[in-house]
Amino acid sequence: MASFYPLLFLFLFISLSAASSILTVVNNCPFPVWPAIQPNSGHILLEGGGFFLPSYSHRSFPAPTAHWSGRLWARTHCYTHNNHFSCATGDCGTGKVECAGRGGAPPATLAQFSLHHGHNDLYSYAVSLVDGYNVPMTVTPHEGHGVCPVVGCKPDLLPKCPAALQMKGSSGHVIGCKSACEAFGKDEFCCRNHYNSPQTCKPTSYSEYFKKACPSTFTYAHDSPSLMHDCSSPHELKVIFCH
Repeated sequence: MASFYPLLFLFLFISLSAASSILTVVNNCPFPVWPAIQPNSGHILLEGGGFFLPSYSHRSFPAPTAHWSGRLWARTHCYTHNNHFSCATGDCGTGKVECAGRGGAPPATLAQFSLHHGHNDLYSYAVSLVDGYNVPMTVTPHEGHGVCPVVGCKPDLLPKCPAALQMKGSSGHVIGCKSACEAFGKDEFCCRNHYNSPQTCKPTSYSEYFKKACPSTFTYAHDSPSLMHDCSSPHELKVIFCH
């Protein structure tokens, strides 16, 4: 029985650590955004799947206490017309602020997560430009152990977005930078069919535009950024728009 109490203490410590983890979404942009969250299949919905976040504000909420994976992105240039809510970038098509688990339309900068996995309560996270770009985004862990880098894309890529990838709003300004897959629909850009393998799916001049500006991000389907990591038991994961 002597060994029971240390094991019980360890179990309680891990459980309390997991329960105290929080996710914080920060909008440092000079404009409002509507963050959206999509869980992977079989995982719980967080914060209704979407909410409003005014400029220079933040929202914190408890992280799931069991294994969870999914993605988070910003919707921009949103408005309500005839009681129907929609966004120019990242729209999830529900007609409401809450995305209810649905994904977003590209182009959109994506944060991807896998929380509470492995035997050391590991958190993995990444920022992806595979579906294009609409706002700067970084993911920052706090009070974690092990390999816990800040990853993401701090620069504003819209002003120099290649002309062929530009998505313009009603005012004529560039509001999104598409992926080459979205812009051209070709297999070699989308890494599908013959090109759906690490051997045949290669970077292009378009993905290199994203990679040069934001080297720690995923920029095409079989990309492997240098900052791969497993951060153990961070107290907080902070997603920051317009770092």
